Amino acid sequence: MNSKTADLGESHTVDAVDNGSIREHEGKICIHIDGYWIRYYAPPPNTMSEKRALILSLRRRVFHHTEAGINSPGWRTEIARKYYQEETDPAKKRVKAAMLAGSLFNRATDIFTTVVDLEEKGIHVEEDNELVKQCESCFMEALELGKQVKHFSGEEGVDELWGEPFKAFSYPIDRFFESRYVKLAQTFAAIDKVVDRTIEVFSNVEGFDAVLPKLDELRIAAKTEVETMRRDEAIYEVWPRYVAAKEAVAEFKPCGLAKREDNSIRYWEDGLRLLQMSKDVISYLSGVRVPMPLTTANYMLNCDLYEQNGSLDSEFSIPEACFESKGSDSCG
Repeated sequence: MNSKTADLGESHTVDAVDNGSIREHEGKICIHIDGYWIRYYAPPPNTMSEKRALILSLRRRVFHHTEAGINSPGWRTEIARKYYQEETDPAKKRVKAAMLAGSLFNRATDIFTTVVDLEEKGIHVEEDNELVKQCESCFMEALELGKQVKHFSGEEGVDELWGEPFKAFSYPIDRFFESRYVKLAQTFAAIDKVVDRTIEVFSNVEGFDAVLPKLDELRIAAKTEVETMRRDEAIYEVWPRYVAAKEAVAEFKPCGLAKREDNSIRYWEDGLRLLQMSKDVISYLSGVRVPMPLTTANYMLNCDLYEQNGSLDSEFSIPEACFESKGSDSCG
């Protein structure tokens, strides 16, 4: 990353600012990445104890944002592996892969914590030590199996979350932080994409004018939440603003509607459903702090469907095969 400190009086233009520039922007120290100013935190010292704290934090984040039931303890790794290897049903095998990934992640963290404890007691552990090699192997296998783990919404996998602990283990801390700022900028772009499309849709829907500024407020609050670390005192202002912005969108009801025909009511009801989807997608992105391309693309398709049909239900949503004659086994 090309780091450069710009003059505080310099106006913000994407073309004039290099990636990695660090300066005060809107009252806070920020780093410029791909057109976005993101709150900057100086990386902590590259010590084993700091790495341990970082990996433990990443572990909490992974299990918080992924599907339930996969936080299997490290000491059960071989049991989890046995059940995974013996499973033949694809749907169950995917879940067992997720459970094995969770167990491997926990084992790697347990090993790394032990190594750091030894270091703090004055017992140096070489990088080619079997414990360190096993730790790396567990992280790598968890990363591969993590591709089968789903976000708690069930919409898609978030394997990038599983890559971060391995990066924290393998990279110097400052290099890890650099990679995180790139992901934050990509998350900002995804939030902008969702909000821009939502505003575009509801700018043309009767009674929804009042939600447009609420969406812009959610955009700002969500990006501020994404960039702010929990240990930062600023979180006591940032988090309430973000929650209030989400609640304002969730509680919105259209007013001043001129018609009451059944088809119009359905149109507005599905508009509220779409609005709720937008809030949920923004919430998912803010939580994981990495892009969710499949979830975002699915939301965009729903926006297209609503604009084209005035509804979120496609006329041919049920497969044609489901209407074949009795005796057909083509439906699940």
